[in-house]
Amino acid sequence: MELPDFDAMNSTLETAVGDYPVCQAWREGAEDSVFQLANIFLVLGFMGGSGLYGLLYMLTLLTLGFFCATVWSWEDACTTDGFLWNFALFGVCVGQLVHVSYRLRIVTFDKEFQELYNCMFKKLGVSLSHFGKVVACCDGDLQTLEKDHCFAMEGKTAIEKLSVLLSGRMVVTVNGEFLHYIHPFQFLDSPEWDSLRPSEEGVFQVTLRAESRCRYVAWRRKKLYLLFAKHRYIAKVFALVVRNDIAEKLFSLNDKAFDSSGHRYDLRLPSYCHVPKPDLDKSDALLHVPVQPAAK
Repeated sequence: MELPDFDAMNSTLETAVGDYPVCQAWREGAEDSVFQLANIFLVLGFMGGSGLYGLLYMLTLLTLGFFCATVWSWEDACTTDGFLWNFALFGVCVGQLVHVSYRLRIVTFDKEFQELYNCMFKKLGVSLSHFGKVVACCDGDLQTLEKDHCFAMEGKTAIEKLSVLLSGRMVVTVNGEFLHYIHPFQFLDSPEWDSLRPSEEGVFQVTLRAESRCRYVAWRRKKLYLLFAKHRYIAKVFALVVRNDIAEKLFSLNDKAFDSSGHRYDLRLPSYCHVPKPDLDKSDALLHVPVQPAAK
C-alpha cells in the first residue's frame, strides 16, 4: 500500500486558500451613527411580543431599523445591492405595519352596543373586530318593548332567536307564578337556546313580560349559527356567556314552580323545557319511592 503524498496535498490547499481575498487589516474607526442606530432598532424589534400589539411594536422598530440601514447603504457607493435589499425589506415592513394598524383601527359602535361590549365581551378578551362581526350579524338593529308587553308567551312563542336585554327589566312567570327577573345585560332566552339543537324547534315554556320600557338586541338562530360556522372563536365565546347566564339565573331564582306533589323544580331548566305534562307527572312519580319500615 502506497503512502499518500502529503507535500502535494499541502500545495493544493495553499493554492485553494490563495484564491480568496484575505482581510489584511481591520478598520480603525467604527461605522457612523446611522449604521449603529439601524442595528439597535433591529435588535429591539426582534424582541417584540405576540399578539397584534406585539406585532405592531416589532414592525415599527423593524421599519425604523431597515430605514436607517437603507440610508446608510445609500451613502456608501459600494453597497448598491445592500441598499436594494434594505429598501425592499423597508417596503415590506411598511406594508405590514399599515395592515396591522388597519386591523387595530378604532371601531365605533352605538352607545348601547358599546355598553354591551364593555359589560359582556371585553372582559373575555374579545377584540373589537370580532365584536363587529357579532353586531353585523344582527344588522345593528335594536328592538323596543313597551311596558306590560310580552316578549314571549308560554306555549305559543317559537324559539327562533337569542336576545340580550340592554335596558329595562322583564319578569318571568310560568302558569302565572313568578319565577325571577331579567336585568340589563342578561340573556332573555338563554335556557331555551341551550336546550335546542340547531336542527330542532320548540316553544317557550315561560312567559316574559316587560315590567318597564325595554330595549334589547336579538340574533336570528340561522344567521347566528352561520356566524358560528365561520368563526369558531365566536361560537366558543357565546357558549361560555350563554351557559354562564343560565347558571346566574338558577342561582338568582327567588321562587320556583311546584308540581302537583309539592316538589320544587325549575321549568326553565333544559330538561323540562319540552317535556309534556303527562311525562313530567310520571317522572315525578318515580321520585316517590316508598320507604320500607325496618324489620324488627
